[in-house]
Amino acid sequence: MGEVAVYSEHQNLDLRNLDNVISEENEFEEANSFPPDLKGGSTTSYESKDSQEAQKLLDKGLLQHGCSHYRRRCRIRAPCCGQIFDCRYCHNEAMNNINVDKKERHDMPRHQISQVICSLCGTEQEVRQVCINCGVCMGRYFCSTCKLYDDDTSKRQYHCDECGICRIGGSENFFHCYKCGCCYSNMIKNSHPCVEGAMHHDCPICFEFLFESRDDITALPCGHTIHKKCLEQMREHCQYACPICSRSVCDMSKVWEKIDLEIAATPMPEPYRKKMVWILCNDCGKTSQVQFHVLAQKCLNCISYNTRQTRG
Repeated sequence: MGEVAVYSEHQNLDLRNLDNVISEENEFEEANSFPPDLKGGSTTSYESKDSQEAQKLLDKGLLQHGCSHYRRRCRIRAPCCGQIFDCRYCHNEAMNNINVDKKERHDMPRHQISQVICSLCGTEQEVRQVCINCGVCMGRYFCSTCKLYDDDTSKRQYHCDECGICRIGGSENFFHCYKCGCCYSNMIKNSHPCVEGAMHHDCPICFEFLFESRDDITALPCGHTIHKKCLEQMREHCQYACPICSRSVCDMSKVWEKIDLEIAATPMPEPYRKKMVWILCNDCGKTSQVQFHVLAQKCLNCISYNTRQTRG
């Protein structure tokens, strides 16, 4: 999807927090250092060196560890099965593999993670951002609620309290729709049609749960949601109706004009020229009685051919 979101500062400890840690260490050193006249010179160079060393320690191994899902400097112990994985996606892929017994397949409950293992020193410890043993930062972005670590901050991660999970793209670019139950782009804030729990279901094409999907998601004109890549595949196969409600997913006026020409060029046989049928329009929801044609029936209300025959 890929989405106003509420930004929780206490749940998103990133580079600014690391700078604060270094600043606090410097202040402590200043308070406990000798005056310049007793040491025979200024302490500025020493403080600068200590700050650089602290930052160097925090950044040790940056972007050199992790998996295909996240770059991070720790691994997690699954609270469900006790095994160690790089991330919850690695766990879910392994434990839901076709070779795993159906009774043993399961997903990791992300909020229940309590133990992590530092990738640099191997120390197992409670969930925290900085390793208790070697002092390395295990993730530049860290969320204590989701137990999420990520060194790649270019994703602009943020935690949404309403969604209860972390999302990417920057909190200033998204808003939380309380009816839909999810974060959407500010670009559709005043135009998207709300559907109760629109994101809390599976993609109608690939059947992946949309709320926690890592792929881009788009909202259709009807309000239903779908993976962007799945929608593109539909269009490649000339499918332009919502898989859930059958409403058109784009402007089809040019197509309707072509169908008008085809119908005009294809007169019905004499026995069917006066045949009337009732139709329901999938686009506007209106019913109407129209002349039957083997190609299609046009809605008298919105001029759409996206209709279905209800009775003869």
